[in-house]
Amino acid sequence: MTAPTDRPVDWPRVRLHVVTGKGGTGKSTVAAALAMALASTGRNVLLCEVEGRQGIARMFDTDPLPYEERRIAKGAPDADGRSGQVHALHIDPESALLEYLAMYYKLGRAGKALDRFGVIDFATTIAPGVRDVLLTGKVYEAVQRPRGGRHKDQITYDAVVLDAPPTGRICQFLGVNSELAGLAKVGPIKTQADKVMELLRSDRTAVHLVTILEEMPVQETHDGIAELHAAGLPVGGIVVNLVRPQDLSASALAQVRDDRVDPTAVASDLSRAKVDVDADLVASLVAEARDHAVRRQLEDEQRALVAEEGLSTYELPRLAGGIDRGALLELAQLLRNQGMA
Repeated sequence: MTAPTDRPVDWPRVRLHVVTGKGGTGKSTVAAALAMALASTGRNVLLCEVEGRQGIARMFDTDPLPYEERRIAKGAPDADGRSGQVHALHIDPESALLEYLAMYYKLGRAGKALDRFGVIDFATTIAPGVRDVLLTGKVYEAVQRPRGGRHKDQITYDAVVLDAPPTGRICQFLGVNSELAGLAKVGPIKTQADKVMELLRSDRTAVHLVTILEEMPVQETHDGIAELHAAGLPVGGIVVNLVRPQDLSASALAQVRDDRVDPTAVASDLSRAKVDVDADLVASLVAEARDHAVRRQLEDEQRALVAEEGLSTYELPRLAGGIDRGALLELAQLLRNQGMA
């Protein structure tokens, strides 16, 4: 499943990694692991979330993130001893709108007054597209900062990883500025919208899709890739997450599926391992093995469909202990080994 660590990186020019996937596939985990993988190559990385769930804080076991960039982790050192840092940003539309008003219209305290009167909540609720414009605009601002130190008292980043909305909404989310540019026709709003879309459609951006080896997520991944291509958005790789162990050979799996397992031989092997054996235990183990073999066959069929997309594909295992900082480091190393970072 992994390749040598010195293999070429698949996305050397990308500064904005957008991570999407069907709900339940672990896209937030993959986004965090990708940020850690990039940081382990000596890069400073900003990990952004836009869905209001505070998933980053939970994975890194930190306090809920405010609307400010906060360092949450340091990447594992690479072979040369270099180690980058991971900062995180929880983007909420209300704070983004206040920042936008202060930055472009110099409203200052007047902007905060608008918030007290509920104007911001009104704008982002009545016109949902405004919310996505603000969220993507903030990501654009972070990507566009010149690299190499600080810019206007802000940290600059070598890469930005965006934990984006699910696959079913990703084209609408990323394409909202295109619609805005069409409505505005002229002026600063159109100019800003055009600049955001220029970034999102460039080779500096890659939209990675996360799936698991089940029929519905794989189909949604297929549909999402087609929609991204139709929208002119750059498709990155596919991350196959939560992969089950693959210790048994194809012939052994076929033997189990076809009920060609000798219970006597199983009992004998257990006895040699000093395990107390009875018929119920043997029957339970054989049934569990059959379920695993059937599941593996279904997964292999879905894996073949993923391969048909012709995209760079990466696999991450199902970790029994859940996701914490140590697990993210393990997943990050696997992504590096496979050339994603």
